[in-house]
Amino acid sequence: MAVQDLTADMLTRIRNAVRNREKSVVVLSNKLNRGVASVLKDEGYIADFENVADGRQGIIRINLKYGARGENIINEIRRVSKTGCRSYSAVGDLPRPLQGLGISIVSTSRGIMSDRKAREMRVGGEVVATVC
Repeated sequence: MAVQDLTADMLTRIRNAVRNREKSVVVLSNKLNRGVASVLKDEGYIADFENVADGRQGIIRINLKYGARGENIINEIRRVSKTGCRSYSAVGDLPRPLQGLGISIVSTSRGIMSDRKAREMRVGGEVVATVC
C-alpha cells in the first residue's frame, strides 16, 4: 500500500512505538520528516535520530526516549495540518499545547521549528503537529 502522507505515517509510527515501549522506530525520509525529527530532538522528546541510506529515498531511525522510571516522554503526538485541510497561523495565533508545556511544530519560511522558536523569530506558518 502506498503511503500518501509521510509525516502522518511518521507520527503514527512514533505513537505506536511509544505505546509498545519500543527503543527505536524506522520511518521513511523526506525533508519535512527530517525537520520534524530535528525539532523533536532539540526539544527533548526523542533521544536521537539518524539518516540511513537504503538505495531509494532513505529512512530515518529514531531512538525513543523514556523517563527515569520508564514513563513516556511523548504522551500525545497529533497531526494538525492535513493533506485535505491545511492549518496556517500567524505568530500571535500559534497554538500552545498544554498551555506551554507541549510544543507545536511549525513549518515556516525559515525552516521547520518549534512554536517557541517561531515566536522568538516572529514568524508564523503551517502548524504541522502538536506534541505533549
